[in-house]
Amino acid sequence: MDEKQEEKFRQMTETPVGQLICRLALPCIISMLVTSFYNMADTFFVGMLKSNSATGAVGVVFSLMAIIQAVGFFFGHGSGNFISRELGKQHWEEASNMAATGFFSAMGAGLAICVLGQLFLEPLSLLLGSTPTILPYTKAYLQVILFGAPWMTSSLVLNNQLRYQGSAVYAMVGITSGALLNILLDPLLIFTFHLGVAGAAWATIVSQFVSFCLLLAGCARGGNLHIHIARVQRGPAYYVQIVRGGLPSLARQGLASVAAICLNRAAGPYGDAAIAAMGVVQRIMMFGGSAMIGFGQGFQPVCGFNYGAKLYRRVKEGFWFCVKSSTAFLLAVGTLGFLFAPQLIAVFRNDPEVIQIGTAALRFQCVTLCLSGWIVMSNMMLQTIGKTASATFLAMSRQGIFFIPLVYLLSAALGLTGVEMTQSAADVLTLLCAVPIQLRALREMERLEKQTP
Repeated sequence: MDEKQEEKFRQMTETPVGQLICRLALPCIISMLVTSFYNMADTFFVGMLKSNSATGAVGVVFSLMAIIQAVGFFFGHGSGNFISRELGKQHWEEASNMAATGFFSAMGAGLAICVLGQLFLEPLSLLLGSTPTILPYTKAYLQVILFGAPWMTSSLVLNNQLRYQGSAVYAMVGITSGALLNILLDPLLIFTFHLGVAGAAWATIVSQFVSFCLLLAGCARGGNLHIHIARVQRGPAYYVQIVRGGLPSLARQGLASVAAICLNRAAGPYGDAAIAAMGVVQRIMMFGGSAMIGFGQGFQPVCGFNYGAKLYRRVKEGFWFCVKSSTAFLLAVGTLGFLFAPQLIAVFRNDPEVIQIGTAALRFQCVTLCLSGWIVMSNMMLQTIGKTASATFLAMSRQGIFFIPLVYLLSAALGLTGVEMTQSAADVLTLLCAVPIQLRALREMERLEKQTP
């Protein structure tokens, strides 16, 4: 263990918890906010093409991008959770082996997505929820996005591994640089070079590649674990740990993709305006919750290090600090979103029908936004300390177990209003499950604390 790693260990296990989480969370929040701008940039600039079909195509492909993200988060969180606990135990060799294994596995998975997606481009576009009028735009956007899958998945691994090592600043630099580049490239490629919706896709994958290069460079600085192909482990033990730590993320992001497909299909009978509106709302809500997620990401390395070091009191203290702070923040954001819903929708698509549908859906989600504080922080803590079954169940609940059946049941019963309110109904049911699950985990940690000398 070198001097920088020793100093990092002391900071993670001795600095006051609230102060430490805020310090680590700040670059994560910046990264999440800028990334959300970057995710919304394609929707914003494509919306300027004045075509509901083009805007709808970005929303349709969003579900495929969620699959790519799911793979990246699976390997990133799976390896990162293990790395943070091993660093807490001061097991540096095991942590380095896992860093390489997670990175190269994600890159291979991204390459497989790229090849298979290109081979089955049109069937995939239809599966994602394209209507006949949206299909040409979806194919143009999706074909380009698929080329970036290998470095999109591996970038998410590097980002998460750096965060879990307590090096969120390096992660922030990589993510924000690519995000800002995407925002600059979008208008240039869409309008100046007249590439249309494909230009938005090229802007995305070029900026993602720049992020990938910067994140890889960050792994060689600041006492972080270096990525060496020689350290890749082929045995099952490391992959078991990746599955344990990454399954909740795969379930959450994978089902988010399935949920987006179901949402597009449920909204399809109401026209391209409905699909466009729901796509816009998804992007806005992602931005609304991004700061809260960034705050939770600041908690995860603190949780992992201290759980590995058997400092359970610090883990509990960090959880309650994050729940209280995030709930208050989300209550404020939800109130503003409810009041200014029409104006927010109009920013992305100034079409009366899109605004009407999007306003109703956004207001439903703003009412229950504050519930995400407990849900997300519970899920993050359970995943980081290795409670795979509980974390996976909660991860699957919000946009899977509850959302998918509800979107069909409510749309059948209430029509378009049912589609608009589905996410809010799923949030309430998820909270009812999350409270007892998390309280049980906290009681178990209290027992471990009493048993620790």
